[in-house]
Amino acid sequence: MDHVLLLHGFNKSSKDMAVLSEYLEAFGFRCHALTLPLTRQEFDRVTQLVTNEVEKLADSTGGKVHLVGHSTGGLLIRHLLLDREAAIHIGRCVQLATPNKGSQLAMLAGTIKGYTNWFRTLKSLHIAYIEKLSLLNDTPIEMGAIAGTNSNLWLGHLIKGENDGRVEVSSVDIPDLTEFTTLPFGHKDIHYHYETAVLTARFLKTGSFSLD
Repeated sequence: MDHVLLLHGFNKSSKDMAVLSEYLEAFGFRCHALTLPLTRQEFDRVTQLVTNEVEKLADSTGGKVHLVGHSTGGLLIRHLLLDREAAIHIGRCVQLATPNKGSQLAMLAGTIKGYTNWFRTLKSLHIAYIEKLSLLNDTPIEMGAIAGTNSNLWLGHLIKGENDGRVEVSSVDIPDLTEFTTLPFGHKDIHYHYETAVLTARFLKTGSFSLD
């Protein structure tokens, strides 16, 4: 049985990944989820916690671990792939609504005095912060990304371009992805939909979102 580690986003907990976990388990995966300090810590300072869990799961199962990250959780995946020793334990990866090129809303939040000093995870979603980390996936690990296109949150009106109410579609799509696709869902609910689970499971099994 393939094992999957689910990584939640900003200001959430492992409970936010429970619905996706149920769907994926119905497709034959064994899912695990972590609660991570992704509110008052820059996301890259949390990566070691994920690394430890990946290595523990790999040791206990004798196989590789797939990774699925929603929003900021997807950035954790990219940062983890920089660690070659940890990467040998990783199977395939899927990002859901991940601001790979930074978040326009996070940049706006940075203009509010003291806001990102408290919510430091948001500070690390600034485009300049992400670029400085050089999160290029130069491993053979296949990684797919799904962006949402339903701007159903009022903050979405502050974002230029097609977006899911929190993250612009153009920020999710990056050159070193194996595949990229979109679904008509919003940022806060994309990982709650069955259609998202279907595509995620398909990619984890085959390395492609397509049936072909």
